[in-house]
Amino acid sequence: MLTTGKKKPTSLYFHIPFCTKKCPYCHFFVVPNKEEHQVLFLAALEKEWQLVSPKIQDCEIVSIYFGGGTPSLLGPTRIEKILSWIKSSGISIAPDCEITLEVNPENATFELMQQFASVGINRVSIGLQSLDDTLLNILGRTHSSNKSIDAVAATKKAGINNISVDLMFELPHQDLRMWQSTLKGVEKLPITHLSLYNLVIEPNTPFHKKQKELSPHVPNAETSKAMLDMAVEILESAGLKRYEISAFAKQGYESRHNTGYWRARPFLGLGPSAFSYFDQKRFRNVANLHKYCDSLEKGVLPKDFEEQLPYPENVKELLAVEIRLLKGVDLKEFEDRHAPLPKELYEALERLIQKGWIVQKGDLIRLTEEGLLFYDSVAEEII
Repeated sequence: MLTTGKKKPTSLYFHIPFCTKKCPYCHFFVVPNKEEHQVLFLAALEKEWQLVSPKIQDCEIVSIYFGGGTPSLLGPTRIEKILSWIKSSGISIAPDCEITLEVNPENATFELMQQFASVGINRVSIGLQSLDDTLLNILGRTHSSNKSIDAVAATKKAGINNISVDLMFELPHQDLRMWQSTLKGVEKLPITHLSLYNLVIEPNTPFHKKQKELSPHVPNAETSKAMLDMAVEILESAGLKRYEISAFAKQGYESRHNTGYWRARPFLGLGPSAFSYFDQKRFRNVANLHKYCDSLEKGVLPKDFEEQLPYPENVKELLAVEIRLLKGVDLKEFEDRHAPLPKELYEALERLIQKGWIVQKGDLIRLTEEGLLFYDSVAEEII
């Protein structure tokens, strides 16, 4: 195969699994934050990096994301250490590489954020979830709404200008008045990005065990739609434009890392439970800290799942994910990047156009307002 010499844009994700307390709605893999766990984890992570980094020698790293868990609990010195492995590996790093750290409001002091900025963090994602103290209590969060506001201010003051926050809606006992109050509070914050999540009660979580008790208090479909409409209106009027079903950003501040997921940019995930998508294969690490560490101690990558979808299933899935972007998908450019669309996929798109869920102009297809609401059904039809 001929190569052009151009390096392939690639992303890195590090799953840092430590938490001081697991939230009752959380389904991610986390472990208690203990020093001995951190030491064990960091040694294993370095071994994993040594094993996977040769795969990306011809790539350019355009985004690095520290997720979790609560990755800020690792502290600036250890985050700097991880970044030093990447810098010393000889792998090309884009000059404007986006380096994101997830932080909980209760940890975000001015001094700490200044230290993270000094080691190379240039984007921070803060898990606000709500600016209503009653709802924060229901969610099992250990911060107050005032602490959230202070955390954003401290991050900005520390010189990190690219700040994203997470917000949740469809919460038990949440009404439109509470939601409006949170949105109006967020509107005043110096943020550049917002990720919006509706509460999904996942299996194997404390919320799942209490589902019967919680369900009667979750907003109904009509209220949920009103909440989403209100969020779009208030956030867009504050200059945060909706660019993906669940993401809003000021111009030029769309998440480079997440956009890579939606457009199938290759990425490697390191750490227990981390997912990767590389060489058109999806794989995942084992979701167990000790198994993860033991495997790497033996020099074996800790994968517990790998698949490569055959054509045309792979193309269908890639299109179903990319169409989440509000600007839509250029079908010609999509086919150039991936593979020709099969006849049955064109037929599915035609049915979606007839339903009024997508619209086509030339080669560009995108979701309509109604299509955004029924995205799950759109994806089902495509796949």
